[in-house]
Amino acid sequence: MQTIDFNKQVAQSSESLYAFAYNLTKDIEDAKDLIQETVYRALLNREKFRLDTNLKAWMYTIMKNIFINNYRRESKRQVVTDETENQFYLNSLARTTHNDGETRLGMQEIQKALADIDESIRLPFMLYFEGFKYHEIAIQLEIPLGTVKSRIFFARKELQRTVKRFS
Repeated sequence: MQTIDFNKQVAQSSESLYAFAYNLTKDIEDAKDLIQETVYRALLNREKFRLDTNLKAWMYTIMKNIFINNYRRESKRQVVTDETENQFYLNSLARTTHNDGETRLGMQEIQKALADIDESIRLPFMLYFEGFKYHEIAIQLEIPLGTVKSRIFFARKELQRTVKRFS
């Protein structure tokens, strides 16, 4: 089939696709867009059409596949909009005050727990807490790197046990 004959048949078939497109989309403009996309894809993929098949059925299949792909794409892209009048929840943070009483109480408990920990494991832990690297602590305290790591680990565990007792 020559290109001109194929284009004529596609144009004739596109008129009968409108009812099917409207049935799928339930909207006049979306149906027109779907037909336009179907005709475009049919013309673009002319070499894939086999002469012994039904052109109209081929175009219906293209249209159905386009619609399904668009539907899946739209369902994945769910947009959440808030249409409440006063938007109470969105603006509620502007009127709240910051109270760090719980934070202070928690920090006091941690400092008290740190004071109760043995000096040999508290010092490497505090240096690590202040931002020193393991190897820097090892050099400063003149102890092996593995010892620094294990003392920091034991300090964390002791601190966890002590803070749990306060809770």
